[in-house]
Amino acid sequence: MTAQMQTEIDNRKKKSSSVISREEKIAYQVSLWSIAINVVLVIIKMVAGFFAHSSAMISDAIHSASDILSTVVVIAGVNISNKQADDDHQYGHERMESIAALILSAMLLLTSFMIGYNGLEKIFSHSSELVIPGKIALLAAVISILLKEGMFWYTIKAAKAIRSDALRADAWHHRSDALSSVGSLLGIGAAILGFPIFDPIASLVICLMIIKTAYDIAKDAISKLVDTACEEEIIAAMTEVAQAVPGVLRVDSIKTRTFGSKFYVDIEISADGNLSLYASHDIASCVHHTIEEKFPAAKHCMVHVNPYEEGKHQDD
Repeated sequence: MTAQMQTEIDNRKKKSSSVISREEKIAYQVSLWSIAINVVLVIIKMVAGFFAHSSAMISDAIHSASDILSTVVVIAGVNISNKQADDDHQYGHERMESIAALILSAMLLLTSFMIGYNGLEKIFSHSSELVIPGKIALLAAVISILLKEGMFWYTIKAAKAIRSDALRADAWHHRSDALSSVGSLLGIGAAILGFPIFDPIASLVICLMIIKTAYDIAKDAISKLVDTACEEEIIAAMTEVAQAVPGVLRVDSIKTRTFGSKFYVDIEISADGNLSLYASHDIASCVHHTIEEKFPAAKHCMVHVNPYEEGKHQDD
């Protein structure tokens, strides 16, 4: 039985390594696409803003440039979080994902303040000093909206697939850029029609939306840094899986805590008190491997076996 258990452990390590490689591959692929598209957008927006005399489009170009920096943060966060455990970090580095998400949240917040400040500055300036932009800026805004919204859905799908907080935050950064371009489109269009005041008003609305996005990202990242429990549905499902393991007479308690994109599980089960230590250990090992097999996000499952007593839970 010991040899069989060792084989199961070795197979699980190999599987874990392949999962990590897959996560890194997906994150790098998405990030490279993000950088490439943002470089193209920065060039398009800068050229359009310069020739169309549109300050809104030039500001939008700066926003896209900030996306390149955010993607670099994502790559660094994913790379560090997937490092194997070492002597200084014996539980791994998954929480670096959440820290990367917090950095992206701060970048979003800074971007929103810049957009809001520019909007207020234009509102309190003399409208006669505002330059009517050229129509080429409208085309640049439409291209930006389509590309950035597409990148949002592409990135958010990948983030869900590999449970990456940093990638999810970067997806919402794409959405904020798309919203910024929507504001540019509305503002430039209204300016061309003779209502330049709508440009800064749209900027203020976008500012508030980006602040809300930054808050949601930060809230989710912080919850994963302070050992928040898993959702009740996941806990109920794990309890059912553990209860179905042969030899488990009762699940006495189950506790979980998030660790970046992963989570730890601590389970207490009851088994026949007359079993040998070897038999009890085999039951616990089966629960351990079953939970980690059925729930890939479970970084580690710790199982404690109690002697079964009728009508009494360990917590009583």
